[in-house]
Amino acid sequence: MAGSDELVRGYAQALFSVAEAEGVLAKVEDELFAFAKALEQQAPLRQALTDAALPAENKKGVIRDLLGERAHPVTGNLLGFVVESGRARELGRIVEELARLAAERRQLALAEVRSAVPLSEQQRKRLAAALSRATGRAVEVKVVVDPGVVGGVVARVGDEVFDGSIAARLEDAKQHMTG
Repeated sequence: MAGSDELVRGYAQALFSVAEAEGVLAKVEDELFAFAKALEQQAPLRQALTDAALPAENKKGVIRDLLGERAHPVTGNLLGFVVESGRARELGRIVEELARLAAERRQLALAEVRSAVPLSEQQRKRLAAALSRATGRAVEVKVVVDPGVVGGVVARVGDEVFDGSIAARLEDAKQHMTG
């Protein structure tokens, strides 16, 4: 497993270096993060990009079709590089490590927040402030829209999980009533 972690770290560092050198780290980091989370939730897309029988050029075509003109060209090139290298299965971990490296560079802790709906900029700022107070560290919030979250949000900062979802509150109430 340590070898796998080294590999993930190496790819993340390479992607980080390219995006930083091109002067588009923040934009590319956000786009890669969003793509990796979509890949996590979309089984057909994940299968297409990890299918060993599918030529790399076809997989890169899928990425181009999905991103279109919406994403920065560096994002598409970096995703193509990872897929062409046969590392699409590790994309989520690579991108999480890249986001951690970028947050660390900005002297911030990475907070992955799952919400059933997109959050406004004001909501993101309030959430970042609350998580900063709770953890004692300045945080950078990355929001993942996850329909599986029932009301509220679930946030992870390092090993700490803050579950503010309605489902968690109902479970707490149930435990309190039966406990």
